[in-house]
Amino acid sequence: MSRALQIAKVADREKTAGRLLKSSAEKFYDPDIDIDWEAPVVDGLHYHPEHRISLYGTELWDRMTPEQRIELGKHEIASIASTGIFFEVLLMQMLLKQVYRNDPTTNHVHYLLTEIADECRHSTMFGKACKRFDVPAYGPRVWVKQLAKILPVIGRGPSTYAAILVAEEVLDRMQREATADETMQPLIRMVNRIHVLEEARHVTFARAEVANGMAEAGWFAKKYHRLLTALVSYFVALSLVNPKVYKAVGLDPRAARKAARNNPHFQATMSYWGERIMGFLREADLVGGPGMVLWRHSMLLPR
Repeated sequence: MSRALQIAKVADREKTAGRLLKSSAEKFYDPDIDIDWEAPVVDGLHYHPEHRISLYGTELWDRMTPEQRIELGKHEIASIASTGIFFEVLLMQMLLKQVYRNDPTTNHVHYLLTEIADECRHSTMFGKACKRFDVPAYGPRVWVKQLAKILPVIGRGPSTYAAILVAEEVLDRMQREATADETMQPLIRMVNRIHVLEEARHVTFARAEVANGMAEAGWFAKKYHRLLTALVSYFVALSLVNPKVYKAVGLDPRAARKAARNNPHFQATMSYWGERIMGFLREADLVGGPGMVLWRHSMLLPR
């Protein structure tokens, strides 16, 4: 890359970061203040749209009572939220590494720090929501947590942002739908609304980093980034619904997990949640090669 192009790229990055910093200053939420955590839970309202629950449409679902279905939705949304916390913490680690490596006087670094502050509030908000509804913060399974420790070590460049984009944009697609659904608990809708608003800035920033990084990447680097993105995204998808949620509503976890994996309705839901981010990743040349097997098993791409 020529010196002139390098200067132009830095200037463009600074312009984007400056615009996002202004937006962050003008509109942000403090969940401790902006959410009424003492508001009553409304009987009969849902925590997760029924048609997005993993067992919807299965024989197991047909045998469940309406109360069990609502309860399963509550536990699944707790699993998704606490998995979100886990991947937000990984993201914060990787963003802090970028802060170490770059000039702390730039808009770019200032926005990195602003995003870290946002993610701290989001993680607190998700944790408080789980506590308010008296459900466990399931998070990923233990072996996934152990394996994920290597991501901040091996993750760099566009695949770092792309993998986290998958977690953020899957959650964003899910939350946008639930925010508009008046059958949802009001507290759930407010949590979703806050996260959707603030994540829109994070997505803009990360997409720009992915596009720039892949434009500069060489042949081998592109193959590395494609495989790492597919691998992390597979574990993101695998972790959304912890099998322990089924035990919480009186189902056999092994049988219920198998039913969910083979459920055409849930496969369609996963593809719907992944549709927008998969389109972007294709455009960025991050989908292909050996990672295609992982993409299809993640259900983010139709099998």
